Amino acid sequence: MAPPGSAHPAFGLGGLVLTGGMVGYMKKGSKASLGAGIVCGSLLIGSGVLISRENQYEGHILASTTSGIMALGMGHRFVKTAKFMPAGIVASIGALSMAYHAKKAIEWAP
Repeated sequence: MAPPGSAHPAFGLGGLVLTGGMVGYMKKGSKASLGAGIVCGSLLIGSGVLISRENQYEGHILASTTSGIMALGMGHRFVKTAKFMPAGIVASIGALSMAYHAKKAIEWAP
């Protein structure tokens, strides 16, 4: 059975974050990018799995929390460096993801 539509953003962003972390490591040798990409990407993919397995509330809470932490961390970096790529774009996508998943968590709240 295909995952529900609300799991797709978590899977998509998780894959994007994992890939971004690996690219950051390969291009700049940044172990922080690699570590953050693996951790955040894995948590987002895990939240997609939870949503797919009928644990929508827990999955959306995990995705919202992970996205919020990503948005805060990269937002702080964007303010310090004023470089939109990658910090500003990741902060923006993280904030959008956090808002979406928080909305869905409220809808699925027990």
